Order: sequence, then structure tokens, then C-alpha cells
Amino acid sequence: MIFVLAPLCRHSMACVHQIACLTHDLANVFLQNFFNIINGETVSSAVTQHGINPANKEPNPPVPVASPAELDKAVAAAQVAFEQWSPFPLEDRRKALFAYSDALNAEKDGFTSLLTKEQGKPLSQAAMEVEMAVAWIKGLASLEIPEVVLENSSERKIVQRFTPIGVAAAIVPWNFPVLLAIGKVVSALITGNSIIVKPSPFTPYTALKLTELAIPFVPPGVFQALSGDDQLGPWMTRHPGILKVSFTGSTLTGKRIALAGAETFKQCTLELGGNDPAIICKDVDLDALVPKGDQNLGQVEDKLLMLDPTRVAPLCFLNSSQVCMMIKRLYVHESIYEAFRDKLAAHVKTLPVGNGVQPDVFLGPVQTEMQYNKARDLLSSISAEGLRPALGGTVEESAGYFIHPTIVDNPPDTARVVTEEAFAPILPLLKWQTEEEVIARANADPAGLGGSVWSRDLDQAQRLASRLECGSVWINSHFAVAPHVPFGGRKESGSGVEWGVDGLKAYCNP
Repeated sequence: MIFVLAPLCRHSMACVHQIACLTHDLANVFLQNFFNIINGETVSSAVTQHGINPANKEPNPPVPVASPAELDKAVAAAQVAFEQWSPFPLEDRRKALFAYSDALNAEKDGFTSLLTKEQGKPLSQAAMEVEMAVAWIKGLASLEIPEVVLENSSERKIVQRFTPIGVAAAIVPWNFPVLLAIGKVVSALITGNSIIVKPSPFTPYTALKLTELAIPFVPPGVFQALSGDDQLGPWMTRHPGILKVSFTGSTLTGKRIALAGAETFKQCTLELGGNDPAIICKDVDLDALVPKGDQNLGQVEDKLLMLDPTRVAPLCFLNSSQVCMMIKRLYVHESIYEAFRDKLAAHVKTLPVGNGVQPDVFLGPVQTEMQYNKARDLLSSISAEGLRPALGGTVEESAGYFIHPTIVDNPPDTARVVTEEAFAPILPLLKWQTEEEVIARANADPAGLGGSVWSRDLDQAQRLASRLECGSVWINSHFAVAPHVPFGGRKESGSGVEWGVDGLKAYCNP
């Protein structure tokens, strides 16, 4: 077995190039058969399960269901690998991860197609996620945690160092299975830890292949993946050999992980649900925030425009609104409310809904049957509560889990479409009058993940932004993330941060 690390191979980059080319030649085979990765080997399981393509409800290929014995084997391998990996110089770990990034970049078309098939998002958005993952590997691996000199006097020198914890577990959700897995893995590996990835049972495919792709670049046991059923997560969070858990998912599950992890004093990073508010002030340029309703979405430049973090419409409906840090409550100043509502509805009405493999689609299906049924139930509350949709409000029957975008016209703050995180393209549009009032309403939600303020008056924008109870707050953008910038939540949106130097420190002993 070949793994690429400078101390073990003087010609590491040549090896990497050869491996990457070989992988590219075998891409079709590589992306068809799925295994758990334990101690650098592909491992089948006695029991299998499969995900569903949410665009047509057809079964995807079978994947293993890990057993407790297989988890024990993976943890034991990770413990041995940690002792080998953690002493390696930072620069050698960085070179290995850079080489892995290049290998993923060479396979990005295959991963893009696989991501659309398992998750449902359009190919353009899947390609964006894979390209972000490539950039995140190099971005996170480029960071360093400097030693902190606490005292340097004639009497003594006190230095704070950040040392790796040991074996980490990454529990990854189904909405961004590539990017969120990579963020956890690279943060763990660059700091000298070993890691076991548990993908969502709904989207296990890309995570298993990301791990298999890494086999040539790190020692066996450093980076492993286990596909499993609903029992695997609890087994991992209670396993005494796992010392760190990084979880992205629902607030309810996050609370369970925190309780289970406390039994063995695990360090936990929890990035949980959000119900992000965005505050639109009266002085905004409506044409800058919302594209024209009749834009030709078949043009590549227009589709890229919809991914612009300074445009409101894509920040409400990207990935069919299945983004934790996405605009979920849109507060618009009363003086421009009607004009903004009509312009937004006209534009969103033109967003094509359909199978993500179709070139012009912007909204694919929601990912799971459970999410689809939840969205349908939430849509039924619109008529039950006497609310008025500015767009949509009904479900069109189809072969997949498709929910057409809905905009609800100024519902009360107590409406379910306001208080519940839809995780589907259902957006409440709400009027506001005064700063005090809108801040109180925005902060009333128990979640506190992200938020944004939109205004030409930067003094007003900063004044409002400083009072939002959110882990990340943007001015004139939203969901503008980067590998060197930490993000995390306040209140019931979690604890700790991912990414950035602070995110790396979360995988270290302080």
C-alpha cells in the first residue's frame, strides 16, 4: 500500500500524480461500488442498506451497515494511527492534504454527479460544493495554530501549546455531505488527530468515496469512514475510544449527543439548526438585491449570479432552502415591503424546479421523505392559520420529493412558518417599522446561527447587526463563508465553532 508522506517517500509528489491519474482512469468503477474504509482497506458488511435518489425515489446502490465490532476495529486502528500521524511535522501533514485536494479536484466531475444523485441538488450547486471542498482542504491545511507565550520573564517562560486530542468522530448531515465532511476531516488531520466519518444514512455515497480517495495519502487508520443505520451515531458518541465528536445536524440530536458525550467527557463541537433572520432596511437598492423576474436562467452567467451571496433570492432558496445558515425569516421595512414582495415573488416564480441533472434547474427536490412530509404539513398550516401566500402554497404531485417555492405574505410572528425551521423552500416575509421592534422579533427565536442586515447606511447596519443574537452576522450578504473564518451558533444553534484557527483549536487540547 502506498501512502504519501514526505518522510516516507522522497518522491511523494510523483507518487501522488501517478495515483491521481490511475484514479481518474478508473473513475467509473471507483464511483459505482461502495465500502466502509477501515484501517486503509475497503470493507464490505454482512448487512447493507441503500439511499434513495430524491428526484425519482429510485434506490441508489447498496452500502454497508457497520456493526459494533467494526466500529471497535476502526477505533482501534485510529488509535494506532494517531500515534504515527501526530508526531509528523505540520508541513508533512500539509503536503499530504494538498495532494489529496489535487486528487479530489481531478475527480470533481464524478463527485459532482454522485452528489446530485444522492442529495438531489442541481449539478451547478453540486459542482459548487465539490469545488468549495477542494478549496477548503487547502484553505484549512494552510492554517497554523501559533504557540502563545503567556510569560517570558527573567524568571521563567510559559508557553501554551495546542496538542491533538486523539481519535475524533465526524457525524455529517445530508444537506452538504461533501463540504461538511471535508471541513471536519481536514481540521482534525492537520492538527494531528485521526478521524472516523459517519455520513448520514440518506447520503453515504460521497463520504465513503472521499475516504477511499484518501487511502494513498495518509497512513492506514488516520482517515476512516463507516456507513451505518440509526444505531451507529449513538455507538460512536458513547465509545470510550473516541475523544472528540464534531456534529452538524438538528438541535434535538445535538442535545442527545451532548448528553451521551458527557458520559466519557468527550469534547463536542455542535453546529445545529438555525432560523436565520435577515433585516432589509428601507434604503436598499431593490434591483441589486433581487434579479429581474424575467432573467433567462438558462444562461450560465445568470445561474452563477444566483449563487452570489449579495443577492437575497438565492440566499433564501439555495439547495431548496436546505441550508442551516440560510435566510429563513425575511424582515422588510414597511415603506418598501409591497415593492420588495412583488419583485421577489416575480423573480422566484421563474426559478426552475426539477431533477438536478437537468441543466437549467435551480431548485431540486428536498432530500428525504421525512423532510417532504414535514414541508407538506407546514404548507397546510398556511390555509389552516388563514395566512396569505404571495407565491405558491400548494404541492404539485410528482415522481420525486419536489416542493415548489412558497412566499408567505406578512404572517404573524406566532405562525408556524415563522417559528419553525422549514428546511424547505417556504419563506415568511414580514413587515417591520422600528429598529427596537425588529431586533426584538429577530432575537425571539431560540436558534441563533446566522443573521444579516441589508442597508446602504453602514452605521445603521452595524448598529442593528451588533444586536443580533447570532454566531455569524453579515452586512449586505449572507452565508458568505470561507475556510479561514470560523462559524458556529449561539443559543440552541450549538456550541463551539468549525473552520478557521479557532475551529482547528477545537481538535486540540488547550
